[in-house]
Amino acid sequence: MKADPDRSLVEACQSSRTGGLEGAFRDLYEAYKDRVYNVCYRITGNASDALDASQETFGILFRKIGDFRFESKFSSWVYRIAVNASIDLKRRSGARQTSSLEAAEEGGNESVQANLRDERQEAPLAAASRHELEHEVHSAIGRLSPKMRAITVLRYVENQSYEEIAETLQISIGTVKSRLSRAHEALDRELTPVLDQYYLR
Repeated sequence: MKADPDRSLVEACQSSRTGGLEGAFRDLYEAYKDRVYNVCYRITGNASDALDASQETFGILFRKIGDFRFESKFSSWVYRIAVNASIDLKRRSGARQTSSLEAAEEGGNESVQANLRDERQEAPLAAASRHELEHEVHSAIGRLSPKMRAITVLRYVENQSYEEIAETLQISIGTVKSRLSRAHEALDRELTPVLDQYYLR
C-alpha cells in the first residue's frame, strides 16, 4: 500500500493528549470538513441532515481515531464513516428528500456531469443547458436509494476509482460495478425523458 498522505497528521492526533477540537485535531477537521459535508449532503439531500451526519462523522472519527491502524487509506475510513452516518440518518428519518435547485448549485456539480457524460457518452448531455441539466441530474441522484446514492456520489462527485469505492465501502469490486450499473439504469429511466426533451429543442 502506498504511503498514506494523512499519516503524520493522524499520528499526531493519536499521540495528542488534548481534548476537544484543537491542535492536530483542528487541522484534521479543517482538512476534511468540506469533503465530509459534501458527501453527507449528496446522500441525505438537505443541509440540516448533512450537518447532523457530518457532526456524527467527526464524533465517531475523534472517538475512534486511536484505533486506526492504516490497514486502509485514512480518507477511505473517513468516507466510510460519513456514508454510514448519512445512510443511518436517512433510515432513521424514513425520508428521501431531494436536493433543492439552490443547494444543488454547490460544489461537485461539474464533476457529476462530466463523469456521466464520459461513461454514458450521451450526445444530448453535451448539448444541454448546463444549469438545467445539472439540476435534473442531481434531482435524479436524490431519488436513488441511500446505498445507490452513496456509491454514485463516491464515483461521480468524489471521483473515486472502483478500487477506492470498494475500500471505502468494504465491498468487492464486483459489487461496486453491479451497484453502479443499477444506479445507471435508474438514472437512465429518470433522465431519458429530460434528454429527449432537450434533444428535440
